[in-house]
Amino acid sequence: MLLTDELLLNYKRCRRRTYLDFYGDGSHKKTEKDFIRKLREENRQQIADILSGQEYSQPYADRKDYAGRANETLILMKQGAESIFKGVLSPATVSESNPYLKKIIKVGTNLTTTESYSPLNLTGITLLATPTLLQKQPGKSLFGDWYYVPTSVKLGRRPKPEYQIVAAFQALLLAQVQGMWTDSANLILRRQNPYAVNLNRWIPRLYEILTECLEMMRDRAEPEVFISRQRCSLCRWYDHCYSIAQTEQHLSLVPGITPSRYQALQAAGLANLEAVASTTVEQLQKAIGADVATKVQRQAQAIVENKAILLPHPQATIPTDNIELYFDIEAEPERNLDYLLGVLVVNHAEGTEEFHAFLAEKPEEEEAVWQEFLIFISQYPQAPIFHYSEYEVETIKRLGRLYQTPQSIIQEIIPRLIDLHRKVTILVTLPVENYSLKTLANWLGFQWRDLDASGDQSVCWYDNWLKEGNRDLLFAILRYNEDDCRATYHLKTWLVNFLAENGS
Repeated sequence: MLLTDELLLNYKRCRRRTYLDFYGDGSHKKTEKDFIRKLREENRQQIADILSGQEYSQPYADRKDYAGRANETLILMKQGAESIFKGVLSPATVSESNPYLKKIIKVGTNLTTTESYSPLNLTGITLLATPTLLQKQPGKSLFGDWYYVPTSVKLGRRPKPEYQIVAAFQALLLAQVQGMWTDSANLILRRQNPYAVNLNRWIPRLYEILTECLEMMRDRAEPEVFISRQRCSLCRWYDHCYSIAQTEQHLSLVPGITPSRYQALQAAGLANLEAVASTTVEQLQKAIGADVATKVQRQAQAIVENKAILLPHPQATIPTDNIELYFDIEAEPERNLDYLLGVLVVNHAEGTEEFHAFLAEKPEEEEAVWQEFLIFISQYPQAPIFHYSEYEVETIKRLGRLYQTPQSIIQEIIPRLIDLHRKVTILVTLPVENYSLKTLANWLGFQWRDLDASGDQSVCWYDNWLKEGNRDLLFAILRYNEDDCRATYHLKTWLVNFLAENGS
């Protein structure tokens, strides 16, 4: 069995994913999404920028030949290469007498933990790590008057726990290979922000994770499904896990039920939707706390009964006017670029709906697009501007600052912006698994013209447009943005009617 740093990274994010990668039916695994491929390409470019102007060595064996690459890496380390790119670390390449993996017991003089651990059961296990760089430092090792420190280059903006677990794993394997403990392992994050991993903290946690992961794999103990929209949406196993969760009416499909709350509900004997929906609020409060019990129960009731529930004493109203604007933005976070400002103009008096797109075909056109947008909405000074999320408000402020728009203009726009996400969450509870615009609109019967369209996919389309110049990609972006605007209009219309029907 091959246990790699990539596997541990995925295990830290989702144990079930690691299990399925080993034992799952590959036919259930969907094609990798374009957005993941885009992120991988961005990481390659990030690494290329870091390596630019540096001298480095690297193993050249086939990337699937782990043993060959590990052996070539060891040779380069023995030769004293200053920097090794894409090196492979595997303790199988050196003597089994080195202690760093067999026993994690106060490894190295500078590792201050006093905890002792039983030896890991590594029978039949090949451990392998692939740090982005191995960088030479002066000191003593099996190789001579030098040793190496591992560095991993990651796209994240912060040192996530899974990154630090991987760094600790790489440091541990490197200690086995070079016969000495290094004080540090490094991360280089997005925008080349360096970060030194505290190995004193993460080595004990690594031991726990290694033990748990090896036990799961040996026992073939398939972890339970738990759907987390933010973590799961890009996983290739998502559709498979989601279908299981739907069949089981799993509690993770209820907004507000986190893993810790799920465990508390299980311990209280509330194992499914019906149980949560029908129990007393007092019992729920004992399990998950008074601050969320009522909200979680109302959400479960809405799903079980498949109906919208008006919240008691609603404190919000939905403005209406003869002319209303529905506003949505497409943005590229990596470039800090808002490349499309879309506006649907609904004229109730004339019975018309017209979509207007302000599109930056090149990133440098953002300012011109912003100015065109301002001129356009100034034609409708009294019209409310409906949108879905806080992003549109923050973007108006950002673009105003960036392009030195008079503050008086921004102050005229901001009060007209109406966030329907906020309105929905304080007025109604809906029988949905999350409160994204797409989920709510789909529940109401609205469909996007391109079934695979999403915010992430729009970013990929735009990125490919800049590379390829295929205008069909621009048309796909425009369709998606227009559909977002129309979905917002659809939701607003339903919400107004629902409130009227329920006397609010």
